[in-house]
Amino acid sequence: MNNRIFLFLLFVSFLTIQLVAQDKILIPMDLRQTDHLKAYGITFHALENGLKADWLLNYRGGSFMIDYSNQVLSECRIEGVFFQELSASQSADIYSFVQSEDQNMELMRLEKAPKVAVFVPPGFQPWDDAVTLALEYSKIPYEKVFNEEILRGDLEKYDWLHLHHEDFTGQYGKFYASFSNAQWYIDQQIRYENEAKKLGFKKVSEMMRAVSLTIKKFIGQGGFMFAMCSATDSYDIALAAHQVDICDRMYDGDSPDPQAQSKLDYTNTLAFDKFNLENNPFVYEYSDIDIQPTEILNQENDYFTLFEFSAKYDPVPTMLTQNHANVIRGFMGQTTMFRKELIKSSVIIMGERQGINQVKYIHGNFGRGTFTFYGGHDPEDYQHAVGDPPTELTLYKNSPGYRLILNNVLFPAAKKKKQKT
Repeated sequence: MNNRIFLFLLFVSFLTIQLVAQDKILIPMDLRQTDHLKAYGITFHALENGLKADWLLNYRGGSFMIDYSNQVLSECRIEGVFFQELSASQSADIYSFVQSEDQNMELMRLEKAPKVAVFVPPGFQPWDDAVTLALEYSKIPYEKVFNEEILRGDLEKYDWLHLHHEDFTGQYGKFYASFSNAQWYIDQQIRYENEAKKLGFKKVSEMMRAVSLTIKKFIGQGGFMFAMCSATDSYDIALAAHQVDICDRMYDGDSPDPQAQSKLDYTNTLAFDKFNLENNPFVYEYSDIDIQPTEILNQENDYFTLFEFSAKYDPVPTMLTQNHANVIRGFMGQTTMFRKELIKSSVIIMGERQGINQVKYIHGNFGRGTFTFYGGHDPEDYQHAVGDPPTELTLYKNSPGYRLILNNVLFPAAKKKKQKT
């Protein structure tokens, strides 16, 4: 009888090993990778097709391990993505190595492709925004939403939301001094004012405030929000100003509250604290959160460094910083970087210019969801100006700056895991 039990347990153990250790496809994300950006798309599509995929944190630049599939192999070949076919024993060895206690690595199971939304205005083109450029290039599907869709509750359909380079304060990007006579600026203001009226708001600033609060509710209920450039600080400023008028008459027809600064509610913001507004409507800046070009000095020395986190104890920031480079070329935007002393202590700093108060990349929690802010406009266009041609990502398919964007897109697919204590 004991022999039968022993043989049965041996058979079950053998069967379990066979189920776990299967032939796999490894997509390395180190310097051997020929197209880092499209590798994210291939992993995303594998999840859409019901395949199992694992993110091997800190293993060869944050590689992906996917169930063996002829479809995945074919897609890798077509898209020019480097891959390796692994036997069951080879994949088991890698899993064992990654999960060993003496390695700062971890296995993160990716469960389901997230539903992606991008907050964009009418007339939007994919090349207006680095995130949509990355999504288009990597062939990750997304849907467009704007103020009306958000206010009617459509965010509940999505897992991940990117905020286009929007001004959530209702000041039209503070472009008044430079572009108030430009036709695109005039058309934009008319369009926004008509939309505010249609949705029942007296002012654009009131509409944007309602949108900001709705997005905050989306995050609190478990949503993932990612913002770049002016959608970072202008969003938090809008939250702080939820009970006060900060817009001058050329933006909303009347003067701002002269006591606006003292009435800001910093407890309502996600990331920033105790910042000062830029009240001059002719100055192309919202507040002192943003780092000015004069503070960057020589652009040839503009690099930011990614922090290294413990993969086993801090898997979330580890996922968001996966890269084949830890020192990355900086890039400017309407909001280029964040002043370190104005970032809340609860926020995780993931990338900064070392030795100074200039922070590029941050992450935090709110309610059951998360937010990530990434300063700058386009990781491969140092000083992108209005009307500049789009970045051709076929020339930058191994961009470490763009990889940070796609880390955030794939992040919601990860299996929820409790932090170790």
